[in-house]
Amino acid sequence: MAGEWWRRTLETLRRPGAVFAALRDDDDDARSEPVLAIVLLAGIAGVLGTNEFAHTLDDFELDGLTLAVVAFLAGALYGLVGYFFLGFLVYAGARAAGTDASYRRLRQLLAYAAVPLALSLVVWPVRLAIHGGDVFRTGGSDRGAGNTVFEALEMAALLWAAVLLVVGLRAYHSWTWPRSLAAASPVLALLALVLARASELV
Repeated sequence: MAGEWWRRTLETLRRPGAVFAALRDDDDDARSEPVLAIVLLAGIAGVLGTNEFAHTLDDFELDGLTLAVVAFLAGALYGLVGYFFLGFLVYAGARAAGTDASYRRLRQLLAYAAVPLALSLVVWPVRLAIHGGDVFRTGGSDRGAGNTVFEALEMAALLWAAVLLVVGLRAYHSWTWPRSLAAASPVLALLALVLARASELV
């Protein structure tokens, strides 16, 4: 059964409604390993995309291996905190909309909605191959149009995840779009605040 959920991880991008509807299955443990992998990868992608991490080499002399370890550890923490905190916001919004789903089930729904974020990591080897360590320094070779493309891809992954959250709530509960959007609104509101703050720092 666990293998089935590994396969469904990528299907989230192609047939999200079917994957989220399948979350109604009571076997939560079968999803635990894929969910953990998604959360860790999405957390690493989230950390790498922050303004703070983009200036890491301004303040610290780190070699590539140490930087990778720091990114992994920070990303793991970032992902797990986000999983439980954002999971709570999803649970609170869904409860207000009338769900009887458990906190654990809705955390798992959130994790599968984050698949685009996890997959956004695939652009980092390309980005590093082009710009090297300048990605983590102020005013390096990654400034300009090339960097804008990568930032646009990160933004697209984040927005795709937000859309999947609404799709997931709708498919899981067989709700209307307005009700699903209302249930997702605590997370979406927080996302809007984070993006507004990030735009001020650019």
